[in-house]
Amino acid sequence: MLREEHEVAVLGAPQTSAPVATTVINIRSETSVPDHVVWSLFNALFMNWCCLGFVAFAYSVKARDRKMVGDIIGAQSYASTAKCLNIWALVLGIFLTIGAVALLVFAYITAYHMLERAKSNRGY
Repeated sequence: MLREEHEVAVLGAPQTSAPVATTVINIRSETSVPDHVVWSLFNALFMNWCCLGFVAFAYSVKARDRKMVGDIIGAQSYASTAKCLNIWALVLGIFLTIGAVALLVFAYITAYHMLERAKSNRGY
């Protein structure tokens, strides 16, 4: 037994019959609102098709500003919009990048075959 527990056991229950007053303290928990600034910056720099990355970055900065002011509802609204725009920017960026690479490969293969056909027609 710890010393404090021993002292409480020796003293016993309080001898007064007065009601015990309680105090309730509500501690406001900090709601973490992700503002997606890093993701938006990545999309603005690398996946900026149709300027969706830049718009997502603007909404992320607005979400961070609202969070700093203490407007949690506004910060969540802007962060939700930034997340949606980031998803669309990333998906659209990946599809368009893959499409552009496939188009370049197709153009290169077509040009190579045309060059080979022109060489064979000349007799080289």
